[in-house]
Amino acid sequence: MDPNKTFMAKEEEVDKKWYVIDGAGKVVGRLASEIATRLRGKHKPIFTPHCDTGDFVIVVNAEKLKFTGKKLDQKLYRHHTGFIGGLKEIPAKTVLEKKPRDILFRAVKGMLPKNSLGRRQLKKLKVFVGPEHKHRAQKPEKLEI
Repeated sequence: MDPNKTFMAKEEEVDKKWYVIDGAGKVVGRLASEIATRLRGKHKPIFTPHCDTGDFVIVVNAEKLKFTGKKLDQKLYRHHTGFIGGLKEIPAKTVLEKKPRDILFRAVKGMLPKNSLGRRQLKKLKVFVGPEHKHRAQKPEKLEI
């Protein structure tokens, strides 16, 4: 390799690993930032911004995530239906009870690039409610955060 050339990783040459993270008792934002780093591949020395050099991440026990401060009561998740007056607001406590996977997905999605690369990287995030997951065949490594 020529020392005067900048190294650019190619997606097909990158070795992608699988990691399992236990979300029980973890703070949502801190966990999401670590997951986003792993999905993008920024923890690797071969990181290339325009290539998907990241790893796969499996999160179990999503229903046991924590919020700091008063966020559980005060934080609102908003979306718009597209119709006039169609702004919907749902408190974080309700979302955590009904769809705990959505909390982590939304947090990580906001930390990834807003383009086709970011959408591809988000597909490598697998979130499960409860301690079991269906990716035993990939032999994921346990990751402590």
